[in-house]
Amino acid sequence: MTVQDLADAIEVNPKTVERWITQGKVPYRRHQYATASLLKVEVTTLWEDSRTVESASDLSKAEIVTVYPHRHMVPAGLWREIYGRAQSHIDVLVYSGLWLSEDPLFHDLLKAKVQGNAQVRILLGDPDCAAVKQRGIDEGHQIMDGKIRNALMNYRPLFASHPDIGFRLHDATLYNSLFRADDEMLVNTHVYGIGAYMAPVLHLRRLPGGGLFDTYANSIEQTWGGARQVMDHDLTGA
Repeated sequence: MTVQDLADAIEVNPKTVERWITQGKVPYRRHQYATASLLKVEVTTLWEDSRTVESASDLSKAEIVTVYPHRHMVPAGLWREIYGRAQSHIDVLVYSGLWLSEDPLFHDLLKAKVQGNAQVRILLGDPDCAAVKQRGIDEGHQIMDGKIRNALMNYRPLFASHPDIGFRLHDATLYNSLFRADDEMLVNTHVYGIGAYMAPVLHLRRLPGGGLFDTYANSIEQTWGGARQVMDHDLTGA
C-alpha cells in the first residue's frame, strides 16, 4: 500500500502520513484506529503510546457482550438469533458441530441466507486427520471422527440442493469453535479433558479498533484458506 493509498483511504493529507513514517509523529486516535483497521493489525503494533494501549484494551473488553461458563448455558435460541441477523457473513468453524447439523431450523436459515446473497461457509474437521483424532482423545471419547461423519451425513441434502453454501474440511488444531454472523461471534473455547459443550462461550460484538473480534475472524479466514472441498465420498463414507 502506498502513502497515497493510505491517505486516500483514511482521508488525510499524504504529507501527514509521511510524517508518521519518517518523523515518528503519532496520529490522532481516530486515525490510528482507521489505519490499523485498514492494515488489519492491532493499533499497538503501529503506535505504542500509553493512551493507545489503554484505549485499545478498553475497546477489546467492550467487544465482550457476555461470557457463559458452559456452552449448554447459552440460551437455546441465541445461535439462530445471531445468524438470523446476519446479512453478509455466516461462518461455522468446528470439528463436528453435530448439534447444529441436527437442527432443521438451522438448515432452513442457511438456505434463506445464501439465497439472500450472504456468504455461508461451514468448516468441519477432516475425519481422517491427526488433529481430529487427538481432539477425540483430549475429550476422552475418541469418537470425534464418527461425529464429523454424522454431521456430514446430516448436511448431505443441503450440500446437494444448495451448492452456494461453502463446505470444506480442515486439518487444523482448533483451540476454539467459532460461530460468526457479520459483526457478532460466539467463541466456544476448547478445554483439555472435557467436551466443548462444557467449556466457556464468549459472545463478541465487533468494535472498530477493538481487535478481539478480528483476532478470531482472521483465524476463520486462515483455516478456510487451507481447507479442502468436501467430496462425494466424504458424504457417503465410501
